[in-house]
Amino acid sequence: MIWFDLVTPKSVLFFIPIVKEIEKRGKKVLITAREGKDYSEVVELLKLYNIDFVNRGEFGGACLKDKLHASIERQKALMEYVTIYDIDKLVCLCSVDANRVAFGLGIPVINFYDIPLSDYNTNFKKALPQARLTLPLSSKVFKPFVVPDEIFLRFSLDEEQIFDYNFIDPVIWLKNFEPDFEYVKDVLKSYNLDLSKKMIIIREEEYKSSYVDKKYPILYEALEEIYNTTNSNIIIIPRYESAYLKEEFPFATVLEEKIVIQHLLAYADLFIGGGGTLNTEACFFNTPTISTRSFICHYDKFQIDNNLMYWVNTKKDLLETVELLLTKKKENRNNIFSTMNLEIDKIVDQILN
Repeated sequence: MIWFDLVTPKSVLFFIPIVKEIEKRGKKVLITAREGKDYSEVVELLKLYNIDFVNRGEFGGACLKDKLHASIERQKALMEYVTIYDIDKLVCLCSVDANRVAFGLGIPVINFYDIPLSDYNTNFKKALPQARLTLPLSSKVFKPFVVPDEIFLRFSLDEEQIFDYNFIDPVIWLKNFEPDFEYVKDVLKSYNLDLSKKMIIIREEEYKSSYVDKKYPILYEALEEIYNTTNSNIIIIPRYESAYLKEEFPFATVLEEKIVIQHLLAYADLFIGGGGTLNTEACFFNTPTISTRSFICHYDKFQIDNNLMYWVNTKKDLLETVELLLTKKKENRNNIFSTMNLEIDKIVDQILN
């Protein structure tokens, strides 16, 4: 049995095709997840895509002490649960809790990771906590081609343990995705928006994550001015709780339900994101994209270098870039993502062997 621990929305989307291919080969799969106060995205996505899973443990929130406590409790819950089964391997996106449990129980660990550093060079002072706590425990590591092998070698891995794949992570679930504007209209119908106006989609940074130093203010400071100067529909996709967003930005539409957000990204006139996954998804659809993330990682740099994304770190730059991109016509063309090969069969071969 192959154990998958899915603790982020991205991990759900990334592993769905891999899980299906493993099951197609007759291998059993066990999926664990986590929830928590104001953190239900993972569970909602699993339900949205009809994936069987078992919830074990919670998200600890923004406070380090609470994170540590939740992690310790989750490891105990996972340990007690997975020992019921005959687990061959753990596969995950560097889930700290699952790595610790699998390593302690002698279960081989297979980690996928596209962001070991909050840096696009090799500055190990910017190594993410998740990377430090998981990568050295790996039997195998899978990474996109944009991240240098050197980084993983410095995490105490040998060359034969490192496997490349020739795509940026979101391509695995977007390659065959067909955007549907009728879906967009249906989702936004209850919000009474004027869809003849331009649509700007907003996503906050993961400011409760351990690898983000603090809540980065420029997006919040600029949002009302963006609304006033562009006369656009401002649609916010909450990352955590939504009540404070509705209170702070009454002019914006804050999405309440879990939806297939890729449809909105494909038809947006502009996407402003403080994270990684949705930024890349917007770039995939040639939607003009501005990153307000507090750092630039390897795949961010790849998208910036290929003129798919702009990075800003001041309110002034953000406002100027919004004005610039909204005056450009959105292009309908193949971009660098269209040349990427998924080779899911090959990845599954390497997982199972």
